[in-house]
Amino acid sequence: MQQENSHELGQTNIKKLLFKYSSPAIIAMLFNSLYNMVDTIFVGRGAGTLAIAGLAISFPIQMLVMAIAQTVGIGAASIISRSLGAGDKKRAAQAAGNAFTIVSILSIAFMVFGLTYLTPLLRLFGATEAILPYAREYMSVILAGSVFFSLAVCSNNIVRAEGFAKVAMYSMLIGAIGNIILDPIFIFTFDMGIRGAALATIIAQFGSFLYLAVFFLRGSSSVKISRQGLKINWQLVPEIFAVGASSFVRTVAGSLFSIVVNNSIAYYGADIHIAVLGVANRLITFTMMPIMGIIQGLQPIIGFNYGAKKFARVKESLQLAIKVASAFALVGYLGMMLFTEQFVRIFNNDPALVVEAVPIIRAMALLIPLIGFQMVGSSLFQAIGRAAPALFLSMSRQLLILIPLVLILPLSMGLIGIFYAFPLSDLLSTIITSLWLRREMRIMSKEKGDGPAKADDHLEKVS
Repeated sequence: MQQENSHELGQTNIKKLLFKYSSPAIIAMLFNSLYNMVDTIFVGRGAGTLAIAGLAISFPIQMLVMAIAQTVGIGAASIISRSLGAGDKKRAAQAAGNAFTIVSILSIAFMVFGLTYLTPLLRLFGATEAILPYAREYMSVILAGSVFFSLAVCSNNIVRAEGFAKVAMYSMLIGAIGNIILDPIFIFTFDMGIRGAALATIIAQFGSFLYLAVFFLRGSSSVKISRQGLKINWQLVPEIFAVGASSFVRTVAGSLFSIVVNNSIAYYGADIHIAVLGVANRLITFTMMPIMGIIQGLQPIIGFNYGAKKFARVKESLQLAIKVASAFALVGYLGMMLFTEQFVRIFNNDPALVVEAVPIIRAMALLIPLIGFQMVGSSLFQAIGRAAPALFLSMSRQLLILIPLVLILPLSMGLIGIFYAFPLSDLLSTIITSLWLRREMRIMSKEKGDGPAKADDHLEKVS
């Protein structure tokens, strides 16, 4: 099976390959995002506007849990793809085994830390006295079951790196569909409110973990996991973290940004504006999920062909992925701009929420069409193991651009300035990504023997 996957990664038509690998990921990511939206809708209708605000406060802490899993999973996946491309199956298996060990240790440590310091942690992320009880009730359950979620996310990256895109899709669908089914049962039938939403999430995530565990234990994976492979290899660990660091920084930057934006909203606005942010984040995340699916399908293709030194295929894959991602971004943008009020009312019919949410969501989504290029372009560097630019590009949008803008713009614009910081950061980070991407294309063309001019021409097409 692995030989077939390796052959197609290096030989099959790029359009067919990207469609095959991205389609399952897109479907899975859309369902994953859908369950987050449904979760918020049920919470909003079952527990009210403040409960939505509680989810908004909790979300960046959940993302820290994901950051641990994504850091290790993406770092290991990059090594696995490149090792398989170079024909080194032993190194690929060691990377997979180490990933499971590392993510287990780190996620357990974070769970203990989070449960111990939950109240101050939630206050740090902007929970007010009115919002705190909802956020605490939700996160105490989420953290208790977070280890299974971390292992499932890490495993997803590994099976995708091997070329088993459908397996990754099925595991995510189990979690998403399970959550959608369980939400109304726990929230309404058992009258558990926001705690029921958290319990539904944890049970569904355990289902995803169980499916992937069976996949590996049955020997279905071509990267064989052994006791020896589970032992920490201190030569692999630095590379896993170096490559995965950009994902960690991106997610941690998002969490740090949440601290700044939630507290800024509390200063310039009110609790309802934090609830608005929660709704806006769910809608924007739903728009970004197909792009994330494209990236997940793209990375093993780029990683394998880069490892095999087939740079023309790397560039062709990148060009196609940017076009498709930009098309998805445009569709999402049009939906949010044309049907803003209708989307908000799905979450809650509170007239105050609708009035406040419409202009804020439109401000935040103003330059969403650019995000496809920026996300795909920056993901290239992870896939080829270029840790430094991947890390910088992950830092640039939120840490270096968005946080300063959130602090500066409200000084002259008031509350709405916080939300106009989003499109401005999209523009600036896209420009930075374009410049760095152009440089990388020149390097690849020289290694292949192409002239710099040809690289520029090619990049102009993807830009």
